[in-house]
Amino acid sequence: MSADNLFDVSRELVLITGVSGQLGSEYARAFLERGARVVGLDARTSPASEALLAEFPEHFGFYPVDVTAKATLEQAASEIAERFGVASVLINNAAIDSPPSAPPEENGPFEDYPEASWDKVIDVNLKGVYLCCQVFGALMAKAGRGSIINVSSIYGVVSPDQSLYEYRRQRGEVFFKPVAYSASKSGILNLTRYLAAYWGKAGVRVNSLTIAGVFNQQEQAFLDAYCGRIPVGRMADKQEYNGAVLFLASPASQYMTGSNLVVDGGWTAI
Repeated sequence: MSADNLFDVSRELVLITGVSGQLGSEYARAFLERGARVVGLDARTSPASEALLAEFPEHFGFYPVDVTAKATLEQAASEIAERFGVASVLINNAAIDSPPSAPPEENGPFEDYPEASWDKVIDVNLKGVYLCCQVFGALMAKAGRGSIINVSSIYGVVSPDQSLYEYRRQRGEVFFKPVAYSASKSGILNLTRYLAAYWGKAGVRVNSLTIAGVFNQQEQAFLDAYCGRIPVGRMADKQEYNGAVLFLASPASQYMTGSNLVVDGGWTAI
């Protein structure tokens, strides 16, 4: 294989869940700019995904889906196969978390964390990945090739650092990083290993990508705490994980499966 082809993704059909979000749209653009065809899956469009539809009308498609509902995924798979063919890359990026502005019970003590909140986060972040792998991964295995990239988090590898939120407690709030997001992202790591072993001889590679926080105009007190803890001294810019997904999708990683690629600015190193 020549050096020019090592990272070539121009012949790939890439499915990206959560494509309307901050990172999903960045992943899509990275592949589109390198000649790949991309299909975005999300509950609804956003300005970012609508811009991709306008800019890449021949190479980008969008399908509204609920990743927790297998029937909607199967319907999308049928329509995608008819229009584009069988995907060769699946990026399971869709995820939810309790935002800092959520109601107090969402970000309160573990002892009071609502069961309904646990179910909702696990449904999207873990069940959604399982269902997308089941529907789209099965088609890849039947075709004999594919790369699945399951996006995890530093908080799936290590516990959330609750001291980052001390500034909120000092101003009288009760605030803790909730449990469900961390549990869901940890589950992704072993789901990845299971599928890598299960589909190894079917030509489907399955790897996870563990990422850290992304700058998104967070309040300064949080940024000061976060950046003071991470070795590189800053949050990631939204485009800084593109290289990792391109690598995992390309021939450059063709002997890599069941692995967890950590791109976290050194967070889990300390």
